[in-house]
Amino acid sequence: QVHLVESGGGLVQAGGSLRLSCAASGIIFSFYDMGWYRQAPGNERELVAVITSGGSNTHHADSVKGRFTISRDNAQNTVYLQMNSLKPEDTAVYYCNAVRSWPAHSYWGQGTQVTVSS
Repeated sequence: QVHLVESGGGLVQAGGSLRLSCAASGIIFSFYDMGWYRQAPGNERELVAVITSGGSNTHHADSVKGRFTISRDNAQNTVYLQMNSLKPEDTAVYYCNAVRSWPAHSYWGQGTQVTVSS
């Protein structure tokens, strides 16, 4: 059974930092590209950042570029999202995603709330 468990969310003031973690089990972690997505109330889920299976390539959404950094530790089956210079508009539920193209599999975590106060 596959589990993706996010942690590290919480309430922080604007300008502050948080580090999200997503621990994976039930999959061969190093076979999967990993991503962080977020969904604010009334909005669609949007991509925040992705990292390839080996960790050599990353992509960050323009809205977080220069402030957020995705990384992974394949030995620990964990992906991270370091979030600096947080803004109120970063408030959302943040979800971890594991995806593999062949065979096609995609798994989601349950989400962790991030709230940034002004």
